Amino acid sequence: MMNEKPLILVINDDGITAPGIQALISYVKDLGELIVVAPDKAQSGMGHAITINSTLRLTKYENNFGVTAYSCSGTPVDCVKFGTKVVAAGRTVDLVISGINHGTNSSINVIYSGTMSAAVEGAVEQIPSIGFSLDNHALDADFSACRNVVRSIITEALNKLGADGYALNVNIPNVPEEELKGIKVCRQAKAYWNETFEERKDPYGGSYYWLAGEFIYKDEGEDTDIWALKNNYVSVVPTKFDLTEYDAIHELKQWDEFN
Repeated sequence: MMNEKPLILVINDDGITAPGIQALISYVKDLGELIVVAPDKAQSGMGHAITINSTLRLTKYENNFGVTAYSCSGTPVDCVKFGTKVVAAGRTVDLVISGINHGTNSSINVIYSGTMSAAVEGAVEQIPSIGFSLDNHALDADFSACRNVVRSIITEALNKLGADGYALNVNIPNVPEEELKGIKVCRQAKAYWNETFEERKDPYGGSYYWLAGEFIYKDEGEDTDIWALKNNYVSVVPTKFDLTEYDAIHELKQWDEFN
């Protein structure tokens, strides 16, 4: 364990006023020195987007937790960059934590998630990083069952999680704490969204579209994050940003065009 109080950067994608990040701050404020940099509005589904064609603004956020906090006009990944390069400039961030997200980021959802992209950005910057999500999309979701899970994982991470180029994707079932069966280290379940776009009419008769769709999940493995959540286990998936399909390298080298 480090001798000095660890510096922890707190991010989310639901916006700085979201109940999830407020709960996260309250659960961990005694575990280190917290710096909060979060979007000034909801940024769900932004993935790893960054702002390159418009200005960015950072605004001091008054709070009741006694922590340094700013809202940022950019994306969750922008918030990580601001946190490490501006707010904590000249200091070493010991841990990035993102969340608690309103809704699961299991399976394929991880690639769309602003919450997990913030954690992955922390890993890109060689900082131990964790994303937390509760399997409940409601604005008034009850996060109380997350408290001990979050604290125990962060405590372990501060002692053991290295800057090895991956982040932890932690998803917590939406059940009372006494119904949680434990924590499982898992793989990401194989699934995808079959999207549809519902056409609707505005008051002037113009068309607009609303994204909908069906989650297609046929992975029956009991070692997946979805299986864990369905069976009331907290899932932990080590998630990396290297998208290389290593098994295909040898096969592709046999193609005539690549020789």
